[in-house]
Amino acid sequence: MEIKEAITLIEGALPEKTDRAQWADLGCGSGTFTIALSYLLGDSSIIYAVDKQNQVIHSPTAVQIKFIKADFSVGNLPVSNLHGILMANSLHYIKDQSAFVEKLKNSLAADGRLIVVEYDTDSANQWVPYPLSFNKMKNLFSASGFSSIEKIGEYNSIYNANKMYAGVITR
Repeated sequence: MEIKEAITLIEGALPEKTDRAQWADLGCGSGTFTIALSYLLGDSSIIYAVDKQNQVIHSPTAVQIKFIKADFSVGNLPVSNLHGILMANSLHYIKDQSAFVEKLKNSLAADGRLIVVEYDTDSANQWVPYPLSFNKMKNLFSASGFSSIEKIGEYNSIYNANKMYAGVITR
């Protein structure tokens, strides 16, 4: 996916630029969605790009990107009191997704939001071991007390016949 496509997929989650926002991109990989997010945040914002593999991600905007080498799936998240958390194709690696959502809640500010990008399937494979269709994602976050869960975009996956979706979740 190109950065422009990633921006289009998630831009509905952030209708206005907010200055000095603090976000985390969990499982940032090479940074496609980290960079996309940087275009949607206001000046002086910070994105903590978290991955267990070393990554070098340069921000093309005034948003500061700080890389943290960590396995976000174990222990507490390395950052807290966040305005938002982005998880693009990373939640499907978490076996106990209910417990993990509780950890996400503890790292968000009271008015924080989550952006989830996933394959819209319930069929596991070697690349998506714990799939999370949009309906399953809605149920998961509803059960954890989130009141607003909306689909904000779809994208045709180049890897299979399934679509990818982007959802925004708030309390």
